[in-house]
Amino acid sequence: MTRHLLLIDPQNDFCDIPGAALPVTGADADMRRLAALLRERGAEFDAVTVTLDAHQRLDIAHPGFWQRADGSEVPPFTPIQAVQIRSGEFKPRDPQALSRALAYAEALEAQGRYTLMVWPVHCEIGSWGQNVHAELNAALIEWQLKRQRNVRFVAKGSNPWTEHYSALQAEVPCADDEGTQLNRALIEELDRSDEIWIAGEASSHCVKATVEHLADHVRPAKLRLLTDCMSPVAGFEAQASAFLTNMRARGVQA
Repeated sequence: MTRHLLLIDPQNDFCDIPGAALPVTGADADMRRLAALLRERGAEFDAVTVTLDAHQRLDIAHPGFWQRADGSEVPPFTPIQAVQIRSGEFKPRDPQALSRALAYAEALEAQGRYTLMVWPVHCEIGSWGQNVHAELNAALIEWQLKRQRNVRFVAKGSNPWTEHYSALQAEVPCADDEGTQLNRALIEELDRSDEIWIAGEASSHCVKATVEHLADHVRPAKLRLLTDCMSPVAGFEAQASAFLTNMRARGVQA
């Protein structure tokens, strides 16, 4: 029996700790439970993969990219629909970005998964917020030294033209950026294990999107969600609950 631990975006900016840009209630406790799991049962895991949100300051899902028709700022947690871009209610600060931004919003909505959301700047490349939660990071270091194998870190989200909730592909992959397209190598690596245990943040977004994609490419029964080590973004509890219900119906252990 081989077991792979997949940790989704266990980063400071998602934890309910001082200084976090996009704190998820319960995430700090989730990370501490994960650290305890690694310390107590680390020998049971043959591999550990950690995904990391890695965003740039100017990003289609960040406030600095957008403005209202009158030039005023667009605050975080503002959803933007394609029809609002076409009407001019919202527009990119760079006029040359208009056609691409509109095409993105249209493609995103056509999938029926999400509407473009303006988030607080979070997990900016090189920032404290992008770092792994301190206690979990210490446990990961201990695991690597004891097991004499490295944790695999997988970055996602650096392309500013698409949202990248899932660790396996961006919401709207870009033809000119392989990093936004389906990560078949990661899927194959995970699928080599008999069991894939999954935890991280948030159950309403990045965990949800990753598991939905993963269940399309591996046998769902080998997936196990550590539901006491993940939490939803406030206001998206219903989406997280529906996700868990849907995954259980597909045979995922949760």
